[in-house]
Amino acid sequence: MAQRTIRMIIDQQELLTAPANMTVSEAARLMRQRRVGAIMVVEDGKLAGVFTERDALCRVVAEERDGKATRLAEVMTGDPRTIHPDDSFAHALQIMHEGGFRHVPVVEEGRPVGMVSARDALGPELEAFVYELLRQEQIGEILA
Repeated sequence: MAQRTIRMIIDQQELLTAPANMTVSEAARLMRQRRVGAIMVVEDGKLAGVFTERDALCRVVAEERDGKATRLAEVMTGDPRTIHPDDSFAHALQIMHEGGFRHVPVVEEGRPVGMVSARDALGPELEAFVYELLRQEQIGEILA
C-alpha cells in the first residue's frame, strides 16, 4: 500500500481554528461539537498555538481555573511542532511519538491548513488489516 501523504488525509477536512482570546469553555464546546481533540489557535492568519484535551485537563481543570474566564492564549501549547501537507503520515506519527503528543498542525506557506492526529492511523491501514484477518479466517474455514 502506498504511503499516504498528509495532504491526502486532510483533503476533506474542514479547518477548525479559534482566536487566542476565545475562552476555554467556548473552545471545548466547539471541539465537542466537531468531535475533535484539538483546535488550532490562530492570530492574524498564522498558527499561534494548539489547544488540546490534555491542555484542558492539565492546565485548566487540574489548576482549578475558570473555563469561562480563561482565554486560550493563557493555556494553549504555543509554537507547536508542525508538518507540511506533502510530508508522509509516517513522518507525522514519528513527530507525535518523539514529542509525546497526539496532534500535529499542518501548515503550508505559514498558514494552517489542517490537523492530523494519531486517530488518523485508524484509516485505510486498519481497514486493510481487518480485511486481511477476515480473509485468512475464511481460507482457514475452507481448508478445514
